[in-house]
Amino acid sequence: MTLIQKKCVPCEGGMPPLGAEKIKEYSAQLKNSWDVLENKKIRREFVFKGFKEAIVFVNKVAEIAEQEDHHPDIHIFYRKVVIELWTHAVGGLSENDFIMAAKIETRG
Repeated sequence: MTLIQKKCVPCEGGMPPLGAEKIKEYSAQLKNSWDVLENKKIRREFVFKGFKEAIVFVNKVAEIAEQEDHHPDIHIFYRKVVIELWTHAVGGLSENDFIMAAKIETRG
């Protein structure tokens, strides 16, 4: 089953964040390259023609986040949108972050 076919599962902590090998494995399943920050977050910049297109994208990401109940940090800089994903409950990355990244990629 691909990441895009999976659904985020509720995470209440108590489990360790993903290690470097698993992060590398999941990263390889994404269409685009996401920056891995200290093996704790993944981050990607999306650039659009203008502000309006950036906001349309942000709204699509918000819909996915609500459907998956997993919410990214979203930073908007006029026509650039930066998405950061990590799982607060585990203090690092979980499979949910890569599921969200894969689904976000289909909307960009």
